[in-house]
Amino acid sequence: MKSIIHKAGTRGHANHGWLDSYHTFSFSGYHDPERIHFGALRVLNDDTVAAGMGFGTHPHDNMEIISIPTSGDLEHRDSMGNIQVIREGDVQVMSAGTGIQHSEKNKNRDQEVKFFQIWVFPNQTNVTPRYAQQFFSAEEKHNQLRTVVSPIGSSDGGVQLHQDAWFSLGNLDKDLTLSYTLKNPDNGVYAFVIEGDVIINEVALNRRDGLGITETDTLNITAATEATLLLMEVPLLK
Repeated sequence: MKSIIHKAGTRGHANHGWLDSYHTFSFSGYHDPERIHFGALRVLNDDTVAAGMGFGTHPHDNMEIISIPTSGDLEHRDSMGNIQVIREGDVQVMSAGTGIQHSEKNKNRDQEVKFFQIWVFPNQTNVTPRYAQQFFSAEEKHNQLRTVVSPIGSSDGGVQLHQDAWFSLGNLDKDLTLSYTLKNPDNGVYAFVIEGDVIINEVALNRRDGLGITETDTLNITAATEATLLLMEVPLLK
């Protein structure tokens, strides 16, 4: 097994007033040549958007974009005509493909919205843009790793994207031990601790820490405290 740890405090950080953002990988004004991506995982941003504020209409192409809110209401509008609100429990995937324009705004004027925006390189370029969103209850994720993102055409559940990637979310009780077996042993897994403390293959992680793991087919996970964990299994790009 090989691993790389990204402690929470080493992330890039930009506070624009209306947007407070932490970057696990190089993004915008934050650049670290050692932290460009982990395999097909290109962006992992931890964003807080002030009440009533948001990202104006802007373009994307040839990227799979996943949004996972943890609190508040995020309003999405795009050039395909979608107008949706995503909330805690929702997972959204937008395949930008040949090109799409969208905006993201905090729908509320009295509270922040917090969400993770994640970009994954696609395994096909210039596909027709698409949008998908699904709600996952707390019970579905309690003491198990629930698949929330899987490849197009997969029967593994969750919203689908144009990449051989699987995302899993778990809300774990203290002292729970479980394992994760990779769908493809040639892939890597990037584990991100949303809340709490966990131990993965004997590596201790705390809130907002990230751990990239390669050259293993199984992760052994123990929740040192009550914890919320996101696993992102992705191909390792050459």
